[in-house]
Amino acid sequence: MRWFPVLIAITLSLLLAAPAAAQFQRGTEGGPLLGQTRTVRWQAGVEVLAVGEPCRGLVGSVPVPLDWPEQRVRVVEEDVTPNATISYRMVDETVRQMLVRIPFLPINEEARAVVTFEVDRSVLLPPSETSHYRIPENRDLNRQLRTYLGPSPLIESRHARIRALAREIGADAETAWERVEAIYDWVRENVEYEHGPIKGALAALRDGTGDCEETTSLFIAICRAAGIPARSVWVPGHTYPEFYLVDDEGRGHWFPCQAAGSREFGGITEFRPVLQKGDNFRPPHNPRDRRRYLAEHLTGTGGRPKYRFIRELLDD
Repeated sequence: MRWFPVLIAITLSLLLAAPAAAQFQRGTEGGPLLGQTRTVRWQAGVEVLAVGEPCRGLVGSVPVPLDWPEQRVRVVEEDVTPNATISYRMVDETVRQMLVRIPFLPINEEARAVVTFEVDRSVLLPPSETSHYRIPENRDLNRQLRTYLGPSPLIESRHARIRALAREIGADAETAWERVEAIYDWVRENVEYEHGPIKGALAALRDGTGDCEETTSLFIAICRAAGIPARSVWVPGHTYPEFYLVDDEGRGHWFPCQAAGSREFGGITEFRPVLQKGDNFRPPHNPRDRRRYLAEHLTGTGGRPKYRFIRELLDD
């Protein structure tokens, strides 16, 4: 009996991130400054039970956090049964996955692979001087950064309504920073917070309502349509956007903002671990697909495995 790949649908808020080339550097002059730091623990992994018949060739992929300028990550505990092994891989240069391999699992036997990470997460403070930032030229962006100018699932940056808004909002701003801030304020003023199912940027614009995912997606969509790289940041239970500007020395910097909730622009008071950054990924198990995030995934042949993915913030 063939057991087909199963993609676990988790809440979009429980995700992770990994650093890439051309990201802002920790402590780089001109970028966000580091504020107060807090240490939290994040646990991730999978438990599998073979039901009815043996399972063979099980491979689970689990997103795990790693270093960003605002956080440092280290493994503090590994709970892995002898019938399982773990390794790690990078995807799209920006996401780290833990791979759990279980070659053979007899009937009614269980396998477990759970890793506890300790994360030092810092507040990001906005720069005091912003007049020297500019929107980068497309030709100066590498392949990874150009990804943050195009559309993503539910971030319809090329739609005519989005492009029209990008031409209008902040058109009279004197600086690039003020133009991005105008987009930020427009989204917050025109989309009322309303928790509900995921519907994306265009639907939020149409309805005038949405939660943190919709306000984040709409802000990103308008920024991208205006030629400003922007992306999603996922932490447990929440998402917010980052935008990318270049300083007068040609150095690029990512700046966060709080699209839903308290008004924080260019910096953010957040201690939950960054689980993922970005919103347009090709899953390794199905590279023709596009995903807003890389969720947990399990494949194998034979049997009817009963499994549970673990993703838990142990303290905050």
